[in-house]
Amino acid sequence: MRIFRPLIILLALLAAASAQPAKSRLFTLPYEARDALRTLTKTIDNAHDRIDAAIYSFTHKTIAKHLKNAARRGVKIRIIFDRSANLRNRKSQLGYLAKYRNIETMLLAGKPYRDPDGDRALMHMKMMVVDSRHVVLGSANWTYSAFGKNYEVILFIDDYAAAKRLERSFERMMRSATPY
Repeated sequence: MRIFRPLIILLALLAAASAQPAKSRLFTLPYEARDALRTLTKTIDNAHDRIDAAIYSFTHKTIAKHLKNAARRGVKIRIIFDRSANLRNRKSQLGYLAKYRNIETMLLAGKPYRDPDGDRALMHMKMMVVDSRHVVLGSANWTYSAFGKNYEVILFIDDYAAAKRLERSFERMMRSATPY
Protein backbone atom coordinates (compact mmCIF):
# COMPACT_ATOMS: atom_id res chain seq x y z
CA MET A 1 0.00 0.00 0.00
CA ARG A 2 2.86 2.42 0.72
CA ILE A 3 4.07 2.09 -2.84
CA PHE A 4 0.71 3.34 -4.14
CA ARG A 5 0.30 6.22 -1.64
CA PRO A 6 1.98 8.83 -3.93
CA LEU A 7 -0.18 7.68 -6.82
CA ILE A 8 -3.32 7.91 -4.68
CA ILE A 9 -2.35 11.42 -3.56
CA LEU A 10 -1.67 12.45 -7.17
CA LEU A 11 -5.04 11.09 -8.30
CA ALA A 12 -6.81 12.86 -5.43
CA LEU A 13 -5.08 16.11 -6.34
CA LEU A 14 -6.00 15.62 -9.99
CA ALA A 15 -9.62 15.08 -8.97
CA ALA A 16 -9.54 18.20 -6.81
CA ALA A 17 -7.85 20.13 -9.61
CA SER A 18 -10.50 19.11 -12.12
CA ALA A 19 -13.15 20.56 -9.80
CA GLN A 20 -11.30 23.90 -9.81
CA PRO A 21 -9.79 24.27 -13.30
CA ALA A 22 -8.86 27.93 -12.86
CA LYS A 23 -6.48 27.02 -10.02
CA SER A 24 -4.57 24.22 -11.73
CA ARG A 25 -2.62 23.43 -14.86
CA LEU A 26 -1.74 19.98 -16.11
CA PHE A 27 0.99 19.34 -18.67
CA THR A 28 1.72 16.14 -20.53
CA LEU A 29 5.29 15.72 -21.66
CA PRO A 30 6.96 15.59 -24.10
CA TYR A 31 4.11 17.31 -25.99
CA GLU A 32 3.88 20.31 -23.66
CA ALA A 33 7.43 20.25 -22.34
CA ARG A 34 8.29 23.83 -23.30
CA ASP A 35 5.18 25.24 -21.61
CA ALA A 36 5.70 23.03 -18.54
CA LEU A 37 9.30 24.19 -18.14
CA ARG A 38 8.25 27.82 -18.62
CA THR A 39 5.52 27.42 -15.98
CA LEU A 40 7.95 25.73 -13.57
CA THR A 41 10.58 28.45 -13.89
CA LYS A 42 7.92 31.18 -13.66
CA THR A 43 6.62 29.58 -10.45
CA ILE A 44 10.15 29.69 -9.04
CA ASP A 45 10.64 33.27 -10.25
CA ASN A 46 7.40 34.38 -8.55
CA ALA A 47 8.32 32.89 -5.16
CA HIS A 48 8.40 35.44 -2.34
CA ASP A 49 9.36 33.60 0.85
CA ARG A 50 10.09 29.90 0.58
CA ILE A 51 10.50 26.98 -1.78
CA ASP A 52 10.57 23.38 -0.51
CA ALA A 53 11.33 20.70 -3.09
CA ALA A 54 11.96 16.97 -3.08
CA ILE A 55 13.33 15.63 -6.32
CA TYR A 56 14.73 12.25 -7.24
CA SER A 57 16.98 13.30 -10.13
CA PHE A 58 17.98 16.91 -10.80
CA THR A 59 20.33 17.64 -13.71
CA HIS A 60 18.52 20.51 -15.48
CA LYS A 61 20.77 23.60 -15.34
CA THR A 62 18.03 26.07 -16.31
CA ILE A 63 15.88 25.08 -13.33
CA ALA A 64 18.93 25.27 -11.07
CA LYS A 65 19.72 28.80 -12.28
CA HIS A 66 16.19 29.98 -11.54
CA LEU A 67 16.46 28.54 -8.02
CA LYS A 68 19.82 30.28 -7.56
CA ASN A 69 18.28 33.58 -8.67
CA ALA A 70 15.36 33.14 -6.27
CA ALA A 71 17.83 32.52 -3.43
CA ARG A 72 19.69 35.71 -4.36
CA ARG A 73 16.38 37.59 -4.04
CA GLY A 74 16.12 36.27 -0.47
CA VAL A 75 13.81 33.28 -1.00
CA LYS A 76 14.65 30.47 1.45
CA ILE A 77 15.07 27.25 -0.50
CA ARG A 78 15.28 23.71 0.83
CA ILE A 79 15.80 20.81 -1.56
CA ILE A 80 15.86 17.14 -0.65
CA PHE A 81 17.74 15.06 -3.20
CA ASP A 82 17.74 11.29 -3.41
CA ARG A 83 21.16 10.20 -2.14
CA SER A 84 21.74 7.42 -4.66
CA ALA A 85 20.67 9.42 -7.72
CA ASN A 86 22.65 12.58 -6.94
CA LEU A 87 25.61 12.08 -4.62
CA ARG A 88 28.01 10.67 -7.21
CA ASN A 89 26.24 11.92 -10.33
CA ARG A 90 28.52 14.51 -11.94
CA LYS A 91 25.53 16.04 -13.79
CA SER A 92 23.48 16.52 -10.62
CA GLN A 93 22.80 20.13 -9.65
CA LEU A 94 23.29 19.25 -5.96
CA GLY A 95 26.84 20.62 -5.69
CA TYR A 96 26.07 23.68 -7.80
CA LEU A 97 23.14 24.72 -5.59
CA ALA A 98 24.77 23.78 -2.27
CA LYS A 99 27.24 26.67 -2.50
CA TYR A 100 24.61 29.43 -2.48
CA ARG A 101 23.30 31.27 0.55
CA ASN A 102 19.60 30.68 1.21
CA ILE A 103 19.74 27.22 -0.39
CA GLU A 104 19.79 24.22 1.93
CA THR A 105 20.60 20.97 0.14
CA MET A 106 19.80 17.70 1.84
CA LEU A 107 20.28 14.05 0.96
CA LEU A 108 17.79 11.34 1.77
CA ALA A 109 18.15 7.63 1.19
CA GLY A 110 15.01 5.60 1.03
CA LYS A 111 14.05 3.39 3.91
CA PRO A 112 15.85 0.05 4.13
CA TYR A 113 13.90 -3.01 3.15
CA ARG A 114 14.55 -6.70 3.31
CA ASP A 115 16.86 -7.43 0.47
CA PRO A 116 19.78 -9.86 0.36
CA ASP A 117 21.96 -7.13 -1.16
CA GLY A 118 21.06 -4.59 1.53
CA ASP A 119 19.57 -2.18 -0.99
CA ARG A 120 17.41 0.72 0.11
CA ALA A 121 14.25 2.13 -1.32
CA LEU A 122 14.41 5.50 -3.06
CA MET A 123 13.37 9.03 -2.18
CA HIS A 124 11.43 9.08 -5.43
CA MET A 125 9.28 12.21 -5.03
CA LYS A 126 9.05 14.95 -7.60
CA MET A 127 7.36 17.83 -5.81
CA MET A 128 7.72 21.47 -4.92
CA VAL A 129 5.76 23.77 -2.61
CA VAL A 130 6.14 27.52 -3.08
CA ASP A 131 5.08 30.04 -0.42
CA SER A 132 2.80 27.50 1.32
CA ARG A 133 0.34 27.91 -1.53
CA HIS A 134 1.57 26.66 -4.90
CA VAL A 135 2.16 22.95 -5.50
CA VAL A 136 4.05 21.31 -8.35
CA LEU A 137 4.07 17.53 -8.61
CA GLY A 138 4.03 14.70 -11.06
CA SER A 139 6.21 12.03 -12.58
CA ALA A 140 8.89 14.27 -14.11
CA ASN A 141 12.34 14.58 -12.64
CA TRP A 142 14.11 17.88 -13.20
CA THR A 143 16.22 16.55 -16.05
CA TYR A 144 16.66 17.33 -19.72
CA SER A 145 15.20 13.92 -20.59
CA ALA A 146 12.02 14.61 -18.62
CA PHE A 147 11.53 17.98 -20.33
CA GLY A 148 12.63 16.79 -23.75
CA LYS A 149 11.74 13.25 -24.60
CA ASN A 150 10.16 11.29 -21.73
CA TYR A 151 6.44 10.71 -21.30
CA GLU A 152 5.65 12.52 -18.03
CA VAL A 153 2.98 14.59 -16.32
CA ILE A 154 3.35 17.75 -14.24
CA LEU A 155 0.51 19.28 -12.28
CA PHE A 156 0.55 22.85 -10.95
CA ILE A 157 -2.02 23.54 -8.23
CA ASP A 158 -2.83 26.69 -6.29
CA ASP A 159 -4.23 25.04 -3.16
CA TYR A 160 -3.36 25.97 0.41
CA ALA A 161 -4.62 22.68 1.94
CA ALA A 162 -2.64 20.53 -0.50
CA ALA A 163 0.44 22.69 0.06
CA LYS A 164 0.19 22.34 3.84
CA ARG A 165 -0.21 18.57 3.57
CA LEU A 166 2.88 18.29 1.38
CA GLU A 167 4.80 20.61 3.71
CA ARG A 168 4.07 18.27 6.63
CA SER A 169 5.39 15.32 4.62
CA PHE A 170 8.42 17.39 3.59
CA GLU A 171 9.19 18.23 7.24
CA ARG A 172 9.12 14.53 8.14
CA MET A 173 11.59 13.83 5.34
CA MET A 174 13.82 16.72 6.45
CA ARG A 175 14.13 15.11 9.90
CA SER A 176 15.55 11.99 8.25
CA ALA A 177 17.71 13.76 5.67
CA THR A 178 21.37 14.67 6.09
CA PRO A 179 23.05 17.88 4.90
CA TYR A 180 25.13 17.66 1.74
